[in-house]
Amino acid sequence: MTWDAVIVGGGHNGLVAAAYLGRAGHSVLLLERQADVGGAAVSFRAFDGVDVRLSRYSYLVSLLPRKVIADLGLAVDVRRRRISSYTPMGDDGLLVDTGDDERTARSFRRITGGDRDFQAWQRFYAMTTDVAEQVFPTLTEPLPSKAELRKRVGTAWGPLFEEPLSAAIEGTFADDLVRGVVLTDGLIGTFAPADDPRLRQNKCFLYHVIGNETGDWDVPVGGMGVVTGELARAARAAGATIVTGAEVTAITPDGEVTYRTGDGEHTVQGGHVLANVSPSTLAALMDETVDKPEGAQLKVNMVLKRLPKLKDSVDPKDAFAGTFHVNETYEQLAKAYAEAAAGQIPSLPPCEIYCHSLTDPSILGAGERGLHTLTLFGLHMPARLFKDGVSKQEALSRTIASLNSVLDESIEDCLCTAPDGKPCIEAKTPADLERELGLPNGHIFHRDLTWPYAETSEEEGTWGVETAHDRVLICGAGAKRGGGVSGIPGHNAAMAVLGKAALRSR
Repeated sequence: MTWDAVIVGGGHNGLVAAAYLGRAGHSVLLLERQADVGGAAVSFRAFDGVDVRLSRYSYLVSLLPRKVIADLGLAVDVRRRRISSYTPMGDDGLLVDTGDDERTARSFRRITGGDRDFQAWQRFYAMTTDVAEQVFPTLTEPLPSKAELRKRVGTAWGPLFEEPLSAAIEGTFADDLVRGVVLTDGLIGTFAPADDPRLRQNKCFLYHVIGNETGDWDVPVGGMGVVTGELARAARAAGATIVTGAEVTAITPDGEVTYRTGDGEHTVQGGHVLANVSPSTLAALMDETVDKPEGAQLKVNMVLKRLPKLKDSVDPKDAFAGTFHVNETYEQLAKAYAEAAAGQIPSLPPCEIYCHSLTDPSILGAGERGLHTLTLFGLHMPARLFKDGVSKQEALSRTIASLNSVLDESIEDCLCTAPDGKPCIEAKTPADLERELGLPNGHIFHRDLTWPYAETSEEEGTWGVETAHDRVLICGAGAKRGGGVSGIPGHNAAMAVLGKAALRSR
């Protein structure tokens, strides 16, 4: 059978592409290996007998453009977090309250001893907001040239696009803790030091501060599964055919796709094939080779019977309402990177935590009200460290010990217990993410992030989704301007197909 487009992979980007192409009148077949669509953007009841819908893998929304929500008529509600972050430090902590500048300033004074770093913080993030307003709208347009984007960005170009992030951080902030809080946005899913000359940390930082022209990271009401549920609804309403339990085994350059279901092997022909899989997975399906990237994080999901007590007098409901930073000073991050680069699990793993249930208690079942969820993201945990179960257990134990070091009680005492007597905690290593989601070595962005501009003259004016084969496009996080729950690669791949169709019709 022949389709205008065959989409391989039913993650959120594949669903976005299916919805756009279906609405344009194209026949679309979407093939998903799992029993359900959604990929990493799903909600799970992770613990038997506990009615809590965790956003198990990805959990916050920043980069999903309002344009995509409006174009596809998505009933998606996200909530802004007033507390940006809290970082414990001894018997005190740095609280960033976006609704109260004076409260934030007082917190900076207690930690840093003056106003210098608070004023620098305000100037620095005013700069990133200006950059966001210039860069974000271009993400759903054909790739601008480097010169064009540089002109739009202006004086911030050097600090963010050309010099290692360490230079901007060290030249702007004096306090070690403040420097670390800023750096963390450059390390999510990215194994690199602050001064990496390849600027991987800069690219990661950029995508973390430009979402929807503000850089805010919002909570999806109902959990991440609601977002992909809406996308699946939009795709089906647009006429797309979605087949789950369909494992693609081969793709040819001329658009032939072979897949396997419970009733045997099938082959279909696509005018275009949109690959919502990693570039390394696509290469394997096409009998080509490409180096696999390396993911670098430990994800831990928890359900608590109560929020833990803190050494500081701050209300735990404030401390955990934003991003809760654990042992992420500038020096601590550097030490953890050096240990991991040497093949050792960090002695004091840096991590950060977010509590969905404080902002959106709708994820809790009627009988579970009063419980809380914590999602922990551990930094500098590269795939090379996890070769056996012992490594996983050691990484989890050290990470829990790191968290306990900044609390006034053990997190284990706060864990909810499932009916089977087991504590409600689970950990996902890069190896787990590869096995469960197909992420190469657990890389949450499918590969290292790229700059949001054309890096060659041939790329100028393209959508950043093209491959060496005219009929095959990347529509997942491995596209240029990919990564995160954004739908941008899916939108851009659909626009590339529609643009080609328009040219042929002339």
